[in-house]
Amino acid sequence: MRKKNQHSGLNGSRLLRILAVAASLFLLTPSAGVAQILDPVKWSFSSKQVGPNEYDLVFTARMEPKWSIYSQFTGDGGPVPTSFVFTEASHYTRIGAVKEIGKKKEGPDPLFGGVVVIKFYQSPVTFTQRVKVTDAGKPVTGYLEFMTCDDEQCLPPTEVEFSFSLTPTAAPVEGAAPAAEPTPTQGGGEGFSGAEPDKGAQIGGLLDPVKWSVAARPTAKPNEYDLVFTAAMDKGWSIYSQHTSPDGPIPTVFAFTGEGFRRSGEVVENGKKKEGPDPLFGGVVVIKFAESPVSFVQRVTLDNPAVVIGGELSYMTCDDEQCLTAAPLAFSFDFGARIASIGEGGTAIKAGLMPAIEGPANELFGLSRDKAAQPVGQCGSSEAVVAETGSSNWRIFILGFLGGLLALLTPCVFPMIPLTVSFFTKSAGNKAKGLRDASLYGFFILAVYLLLSVPFHLLDSVNPDILNDISTNVWLNLAFFAIFLIFAFSFFGYYELTLPSSWTNRASSAEGIGGMVGIFFMALTLALVSFSCTGPILGSLLAGALSADGGATQLTIGMGGFGLALALPFALFAAFPGMMKSLPKSGGWLNSVKVVLGFLELALALKFLSNADMVKHWGLLKIEPFLGLWILIGLGLALYLFGIIKFPHDSPIKKLSFPRLSLGVLTAAFVVYLASGFRVNDRSGAYEPLGLLSGLAPPVCYSFFKPCDCPQGLACFKDLEEGMAYAREKNKPVMLDFTGYACVNCRKMEEHVWPVGEVLPYLRDEYVLISLYVDDKQELPTEEQIEVIQSHNGRTRKLRRTGDKWSHFQTEYFKINSQPYYVLMSPDGSLLNQPVGYTPDENEYAAFLKCGLDNFRRLSEKQEAEGRQLGQR
Repeated sequence: MRKKNQHSGLNGSRLLRILAVAASLFLLTPSAGVAQILDPVKWSFSSKQVGPNEYDLVFTARMEPKWSIYSQFTGDGGPVPTSFVFTEASHYTRIGAVKEIGKKKEGPDPLFGGVVVIKFYQSPVTFTQRVKVTDAGKPVTGYLEFMTCDDEQCLPPTEVEFSFSLTPTAAPVEGAAPAAEPTPTQGGGEGFSGAEPDKGAQIGGLLDPVKWSVAARPTAKPNEYDLVFTAAMDKGWSIYSQHTSPDGPIPTVFAFTGEGFRRSGEVVENGKKKEGPDPLFGGVVVIKFAESPVSFVQRVTLDNPAVVIGGELSYMTCDDEQCLTAAPLAFSFDFGARIASIGEGGTAIKAGLMPAIEGPANELFGLSRDKAAQPVGQCGSSEAVVAETGSSNWRIFILGFLGGLLALLTPCVFPMIPLTVSFFTKSAGNKAKGLRDASLYGFFILAVYLLLSVPFHLLDSVNPDILNDISTNVWLNLAFFAIFLIFAFSFFGYYELTLPSSWTNRASSAEGIGGMVGIFFMALTLALVSFSCTGPILGSLLAGALSADGGATQLTIGMGGFGLALALPFALFAAFPGMMKSLPKSGGWLNSVKVVLGFLELALALKFLSNADMVKHWGLLKIEPFLGLWILIGLGLALYLFGIIKFPHDSPIKKLSFPRLSLGVLTAAFVVYLASGFRVNDRSGAYEPLGLLSGLAPPVCYSFFKPCDCPQGLACFKDLEEGMAYAREKNKPVMLDFTGYACVNCRKMEEHVWPVGEVLPYLRDEYVLISLYVDDKQELPTEEQIEVIQSHNGRTRKLRRTGDKWSHFQTEYFKINSQPYYVLMSPDGSLLNQPVGYTPDENEYAAFLKCGLDNFRRLSEKQEAEGRQLGQR
C-alpha cells in the first residue's frame, strides 16, 4: 500500500477536515451501503511540449450531468478541493502552480451548511501543470484527489494516480496537439480514447490541425465590442460545439478572467454544424463543426478603455479515425495597448492591431464573404439594371446638352457668337481651311469641358467612396448653397461676377499665335469669359452627377453633353458666317433669361442646404419649410414673368410676349403642384411624395408634423447587426438597402416604386428591411474609429463615421459603390439572388423580390432536409 507521506504528507487540520466531510457524507447518504456504485467523473491525461525541455501536463475531468467537482481554491469548511501531488524527483521541476479552467460557480452550498464553495458544474474541466525536465525518458508521476457532488449527495474524496511519459520533439509548436491520447485511469472509470495509440496523435508538428486567431470588433454602441475567436481546421478535421452531448467529445469551452468589463449573453458560435451519431464515441449524438472557418463571438461592454480581458479556451479535435485533446490556449485582449493574442505567453498566434473591424479574414460585421460571393439561386437577370444604367447615362447627357443650349441664351455667351464669326472670317484663307478651323474650334470647346472632369476620375481611383464623400460633404454643400445664392443675385442684376481679367487677357493674347494653338486658346477664352453664366449651370451638373450612381463617369458624360451643345453652334457659325443673319438681336430678352436662371439658382441652392441638413441631422430644412420656400420662389418667378415685379437691368415691358406669358402660366401651375405636396397619404400617414421633386426635396418622412422613421411607414433597421439578429430570430430573409440621405434615385425608388403593386407587401410582410446610409456623417466614438485595408487597392482607410462602415461593407462584399443598391440575403448571410441597383419598373423590382423569397424558401427546405438526414444516421 502506497504511503502518502512519500508524496506530501497529511497535516492535522487536513485530516480533521476529511473526517468532518466523511461524517457529513454518512448523514447525507443513509442508504449508501445498499446503493449502486456511482462513478460520475472520468479523468484523462495528455501532455504537450511547449519549449526546449518544457512540457504542459494536462488533466481533464468529464462529469456526468448535474455532478460537480471543486476548485483547488474553494473555501475552508466545505468540500475537499481538487489537489495534485507530484512524486518528487530530480529529473524535473514544476514551473508555477496548477492552472484550472472550466465553468465555475461560487456561492453558498446547502450540502455544506451554506459554506461558500467554488465548483465546476459543467464538463470539461482542465488542469495544467508546466514542468521542465532534464531527462525526458523518465516519467512524471503522482496522484490527484477530488470530490464530486450532485444536488443531493456527495461521494467520498477519491484519489487517481497519474503517469506522464514525455516524448521530446525536434520542432515544438505552441498550441499544438497533445503528446498522447487520453489513457484509462484507475479509480476514475473508463478513460476516453478517440484513437489508437499507434495512429501517431502526437505533438511536435506531426499533427496540428486547428489554428486559432482572435480579434476585437466594435459594435454600434459605445464601449461595446465583440471578441471574435476563429478556428481554421485542416481538411477532414472537426471541432465540437459548446453544446454537444456531455457523454461524447470534449466541447469547446471559453473561460474569461479580468475586471472592468461585462459580458452580454453567452458565446455565440457561427459555422456549418452537423448533428448526429458519431462512431468515435460509441454512437453518441454529437454537434460538430466540420468545415472551416468557425467563429465564436462574445459581446462585452467595457467600463473603461484600458481594460485587459484574459482567459483560456479548451477544445477537442477529431478526424474520421482519431481525436486530439489540446491543452488550453490562453488569450488576451489588451484594449489599452490595442493588442490581442492567443497562445502561451501571448505570442503563439498574433491577432494584430485592434479593434479590427474586418474581424476574421473572411468575415465583416459577422457575415461570411464566401456566402455573399455567389447567389444560392438564379432567377431573372441583371439586364434591366444594365439597361437602366445606360438610360441613366443618356439622361445625364441630355440634361448636360440642354444646359449647354440654355447657356447659349445668356448674356455672357450669346454676344460671343459675333466675336467668334469675326475671328474666323479674318483668319480663314479659304473655304476648306475655314471648315477645318471651325471643326477644330468646336472640338476644343468640347475638350475644355471634358478636361474639367478628369481630376474626379483620379480621385475615384484613390478611394471608391471619395465622390460620394465630396457630394455629401457638409461644408462643400454649404459652400454650394452660398455660391448659388451669390450667382442668383448676380443673375438678378445686383452685381456682376467675372473671373480675374488676367486670366482672360492671357488667354486672349494667345489667340494670335495662329494654327491649332491659337484656336485652342480661342476656345479657352470662350469658356473663361462665359463663366459667370455657365458656372452655375455647370455647378448644378457637377453636384447632380457626383450624387448619382455613375460618379465621375456620369460627370464626364454630362460635361460632354454641355460642351457639345456649346460647340456645335459656335462651330457652325464659324464655318458658315452667313447663318448669323437668322439670329435674333441682343436685347432685353437676354436679361429676362438671366433673371429666370436666377430664380432657378435660388431653388437649387436650397437643395444643397437640404443635403447638409439631412447628412448632419440638424432638423432645420425638413419637408415643410423646403416646400414652403420653393412655393415662395415659384410665386416670385410667376410675378416676374407676368411683369408685376422687376429687377435692375430689365427693359420696360410694353406687352407680354406669348412665350413669356406661357412660361408664367406654367410656373403658376407648378406652384399649385408644389402645394399638393402637403396632402397626407392615408396608408403611410406621411405626406404624398411629389414625383417631379424626387431627390430634390427631402424625403417625406423627414418632417416636423408627419414624421416616419422609414419610407412608406415600413419597419426597418439602420444597423446591420441588429437587423440580422432580428432576421435570425424571426427566420425571415433580409433586404440590405444601401442608400443615402442625398441620393436622388434612392428617393425615387422609395417614393414611387416601393408603394406600388406587389412591392409594398413583399417589403412589409416578407423581408426584414435594413437601410444602410453610406453618407451618414455622424462621427463614431473614438474607440470605434478604426483602420481597415481596402481589398481593391490594398490601402489603409480609417472608418471615422457611421456611413464609412456601410460604404466599406458595400465595396468589400459586393464590389460596387453606387446607391441605391439592393441585396437579398438569408439570415445566415447567404446571397439569395443577384443584387440590383436603380430599378424604376415596379414589375421588374417585384420580380426581383419574389425571386429572392423563392430562393430563401428552397434554401430553408434544403437545410431542414439535410438536418433530418444527419439525425437519421
